[in-house]
Amino acid sequence: MKHLSALDALFLQLETPETPMHVGSLMQLRMPAAKRAKASDAFGMIRDHISGRLHLAPVFSRKLARMPFDLANPVWVTEPNLDLDYHFRHLTLPKPGTQLQLEAAVAKLHESTLDRDRPLWQFTVIDGLKSGEVAFYAKIHHAALDGQGGVAVAQALLDTAPSTPKSAKAAGRAEPQIAPTTARMLGAALRNTVAQYGRIAKSLPDVLKAAGRVGAVTLAAPAKPKSSKSLGPRTPLNVAIGSKRIFVATQIPLAEAKEIAKHFDGKLNDVVLALCSGALRRQFAGNRAALARSMIGAVPASLRAPGDTTQANYVTMMLVQLATHIADPVKRMAAIQAASTRAKMLTGSAKGAIPTDLPSLGVPWLMAAATPLYRKAAAAQRIPAVANVIISNVPGPQVALYMGTARLTAYFPVSIVTHGLALNITILSYDGSLDFGFVACRDTMPKLRGFAKHLQAAHEELLALSRKK
Repeated sequence: MKHLSALDALFLQLETPETPMHVGSLMQLRMPAAKRAKASDAFGMIRDHISGRLHLAPVFSRKLARMPFDLANPVWVTEPNLDLDYHFRHLTLPKPGTQLQLEAAVAKLHESTLDRDRPLWQFTVIDGLKSGEVAFYAKIHHAALDGQGGVAVAQALLDTAPSTPKSAKAAGRAEPQIAPTTARMLGAALRNTVAQYGRIAKSLPDVLKAAGRVGAVTLAAPAKPKSSKSLGPRTPLNVAIGSKRIFVATQIPLAEAKEIAKHFDGKLNDVVLALCSGALRRQFAGNRAALARSMIGAVPASLRAPGDTTQANYVTMMLVQLATHIADPVKRMAAIQAASTRAKMLTGSAKGAIPTDLPSLGVPWLMAAATPLYRKAAAAQRIPAVANVIISNVPGPQVALYMGTARLTAYFPVSIVTHGLALNITILSYDGSLDFGFVACRDTMPKLRGFAKHLQAAHEELLALSRKK
């Protein structure tokens, strides 16, 4: 048995039919020229390729085991007999097979929750695209991994050169697995709780040091402008959401984004935040209240040590002011750079004090009661707009990748929205481009494609300013 951390389990406890808590990706694949006429054969090739590599990532072979009476967080146990017919799906788009149809299909697939009695992942191969490409949609529960963990899983399944799946060996009879007894599960929960309290006590000196660093950074940071406030404005994005999703993907050349960053003497992430800010300004151009003060982006920040590729959640959330109330793009960029730097300094100084695990006795009961109350509070707009939108920028590989003999031409993230945060913008840098995946509640933001166009316009504006002589 492997215990889920408090952060891992939180994604299970927050999940409802309206708010699935899986993360995903849409990979678009170009088949070898000789096989493009038989794109439907891609399903078998991809299934064979991945099936031979499932042993490389533990997420594929472990499933949840609930504690008796839901006394504490569940544990991971091994599933010896994977039902590949459940985990691998095949979908053919109706003609003409446009990109819009593909995105609509992915949105529909992203709406359904994963079966908790099985390992928490599912892959769908999508053919019928008029481009001749094949798409691969993957979803894995967020309880199993974070963004960087997802990149590590992808590295186990993908190659930097074309490869041919090896013939699968005949599988022997799996060793029978004995389900953990109630006594064993309860004993494990108690031991884990005692161990967690021990870790908390041991970490207190580091927590106190981190608290001191946070105080020093706060005092040293420049004063905020008088017009800024700690909370974001109330916008149409900050409401209770329904279960329907809309998904849109777009790409921006990485070299152009770096050119903008160099011109403004900033970081690539500052450019990403500025593009999102510019798109939000355009989206809510007619909404004075939404642009009265700076919207706030909830920006995930990794807590991983360098080189850590474990498949669990080691992440916290930074709150970054997006300066959406500033009309001038140059001044807006400067404000974003200052806000981002300050948020990173605070997060960096607090790293030793940010827990990723806590004792969990009784927590499932508490969360079962709290989750529906949160939804009601969001619907009644009683929750303050601590953040307005989720923006996650995940560094990815800068070389071409292959799934078997098929080359990845795009690698779009497909992430999570929740009550109070109806729009998620996740970006993965891949092979010379920034691949943006926009996910929203369909009822809240039906014109998501227009938002993607706004982001492209914000990029063109900043690029033109960076090239202006």
